Amino acid sequence: MSQTYRRKLKTLVGASSVISAANDAQPGVGMARAIELAKIAEREKITGLFTADLLQADPAGLAGTTGTQDPLIALAALSQVTSHIGLIATVSTSWLHPYNLARQVGTLDHISGGRAGWNAVTSSVGEENFGESQLPPPQERYARATEFIEVMNALYDANERAAVQRTASGGIRLDHQKLHPINYRGDYFQVAGPLNVPPPPQRRPVQFQAGQSEAGVTLGARYAEVIYTSQPTFEAAQAFVADVQQRARRFGREHNPPLIMNSFHAIIGDSDADVARRLRDKHERINFEQGRLRVADMLGGEVDLRDAPLDQPLAAALIPELSQVHRRQGRAAIFRGYALEGLTLRELIIKAEETGHWFVAGTPETLADAIEQRYRAGLLDVISLHGLGQPDQQDLLLNGLLPELRRRQLIDTDYVGNDFRSSLELADLPRGID
Repeated sequence: MSQTYRRKLKTLVGASSVISAANDAQPGVGMARAIELAKIAEREKITGLFTADLLQADPAGLAGTTGTQDPLIALAALSQVTSHIGLIATVSTSWLHPYNLARQVGTLDHISGGRAGWNAVTSSVGEENFGESQLPPPQERYARATEFIEVMNALYDANERAAVQRTASGGIRLDHQKLHPINYRGDYFQVAGPLNVPPPPQRRPVQFQAGQSEAGVTLGARYAEVIYTSQPTFEAAQAFVADVQQRARRFGREHNPPLIMNSFHAIIGDSDADVARRLRDKHERINFEQGRLRVADMLGGEVDLRDAPLDQPLAAALIPELSQVHRRQGRAAIFRGYALEGLTLRELIIKAEETGHWFVAGTPETLADAIEQRYRAGLLDVISLHGLGQPDQQDLLLNGLLPELRRRQLIDTDYVGNDFRSSLELADLPRGID
């Protein structure tokens, strides 16, 4: 990136689950833990809390606890015990409706004082719960996502900020003449408007987008303010960022390309020997039979690896063409590349533990070196860090990696502004109705 001023690297951590467990002493244990971790993250000046989501009960258990809570409700609760940290909910443009979602995310922005963000995904699972026998092909999902984002933006932009005034009694007065229709007519959505939630504090809650297929990258380059990607190598990150920026220029965004967000999976140790021990212990815990299912899922979910030899490369017939993959094409491309390099199934299973994300095992200094390299090269604007809430990693994250990143002046030492948009130092929005 060529700008004279370079914003500091922005940081995210996952919001903890608020769900109660059967063996909890009382139902509020999950919520209490989520509150504690959110407060720690805010104390550390983490830029935002991120929630992933899936709209199914994963039958093979490959997704862990992802999808076991509604992101918007969980973040709404956490908004009341924090005051600065951003709140990003992953939502499906394939299975939700933009009018309802605009109301929900807009309300989250109001109740959090301007800290809401939403991560648009087209979903790779869940069709069985929405009346579909199979997942629509990627091009159709992204065409729908395009309209979805257009409707959301139009609804937020159409209403006037002055539509709501506080009365002397403390209530609000709504001027309906300042809420305007959008009369959107597309192939997937027909929305008259107006949105009946007045303009949120940020006007538009911050829009993240995740998707690495051809259509997904184009969508992000056109609309996203932050693109969430998994680029496991420096070279892959270089190619991805160059591609995004080229596409963004075609949409007139040469001065305002999307920020690039990577999820950083790491094992942190306090010495090289400790790192080696932790890495060895991690590999010894791998269930390789479950790992076969995980690799199949990484390759699109349509291959059967149950009888494939663990210590041999995959047979060519088991490596799908990307044109045959309808789920997570970006992830499938990563693992297809690994398979074509000749990695054995055992090695693929180890790679799949990190689901194709950027992974480094090392001391805080080693990890900071890897992060700094991508940041200084203009390949990284937002990083999702792991370890908060993990007993064997939290201390090394809070007292090792984060202080090292601060020492190198890579990350913020305080919140930059009064809302999430300003904390991310995003460019100004196009003018709406004042």
